[in-house]
Amino acid sequence: MKRSLFLFLARVNKAVLPKMWHKDLLRLSKMEKLIVGWRIWVTKNAL
Repeated sequence: MKRSLFLFLARVNKAVLPKMWHKDLLRLSKMEKLIVGWRIWVTKNAL
């Protein structure tokens, strides 16, 4: 059940949240860093 929840969240992230791959991670705002951290955490748990 936990994995299916994270797979669902990963799909929502992909559809809703902006991609940050083209930006320098050191120059992101705090909100953008939070989004990157959220995406990494969800992706790690979905795998």
